[in-house]
Amino acid sequence: MALFTRRDFLKSTASVAAGMAFGLPTVAEELLSSEIARTRVVLVRNPDAVLGPGRFDGQLIQQMLDDAVCAYFRVETPVEGWRKIIKPEDVVGIKTNHHRYLPTPAAVEKAIVRRILETGVAEKNLSVDDQEVRANPVFQSATALINVRPMRVHDWAVVGGMIKNYIVFVPNMPDYHPNSCSNLGAIWHLPVVKDKTRLNIQVMLTPHFHAVSTHYIDPKYIWNYCGILVSADPVALDSLALRIIQLKRQDHYGDDRSLNPTAPHVIAADKKFGLGTSDLNRIEIIRLGWMEESFI
Repeated sequence: MALFTRRDFLKSTASVAAGMAFGLPTVAEELLSSEIARTRVVLVRNPDAVLGPGRFDGQLIQQMLDDAVCAYFRVETPVEGWRKIIKPEDVVGIKTNHHRYLPTPAAVEKAIVRRILETGVAEKNLSVDDQEVRANPVFQSATALINVRPMRVHDWAVVGGMIKNYIVFVPNMPDYHPNSCSNLGAIWHLPVVKDKTRLNIQVMLTPHFHAVSTHYIDPKYIWNYCGILVSADPVALDSLALRIIQLKRQDHYGDDRSLNPTAPHVIAADKKFGLGTSDLNRIEIIRLGWMEESFI
């Protein structure tokens, strides 16, 4: 797993340009190939973003998301970044998660909505929804999706993250429960979502690392990681978040108490359904902000 800072990426981009300018195509092509072969992920953290149980600093979260978007797209302003993936004529569905005990914070949803509206998307063509996406007119005609939810340990799927967030797009969710929900990746190939996801935002502000039951979360297993992960690759985000969860469990329990099984749907999303990379060695991480006990 390669750890890259924003400065590293800027330096590599400059090296490519210099290589081409001075007639060194081999060096330039190798650098470009190296970047293309890897998945870029941005991790941004701020210890002051979480104010207390269920309470967040909206201004800081907006800044964290803006910084992540700028670093991910290598632009100076967040709107420039959003305009790379969202056009004014798009119909945009923000697939959030309204879990009773650990929902996507409203501050995160508002931060995304604010920037998408600034790209020129009409308010009538933008919706934030979870359980009602199949009946929501915006999602029915969506040309672009933004996938956002908190990470948590889950009884059936082992973890609930980016890949699992789309399960509500199917009429019968239990069809995807067998074998620890290993076929969740198939949902991403259904016409309602296929090739529409422009960005994935894994909320790691207060992740959950131990399952008590499927529908109940014990607050003592939630911790203030104070982070957000951003990438176009949902598999990379779930793989990194799963790694963070595993290391947190090891730190908490004092032994190597890995999740069992180890989220087969994440591996299948890569190997079987081709949604992204689960290989941590092929993920480049741009790390921004506070990194104490980041675990990656």
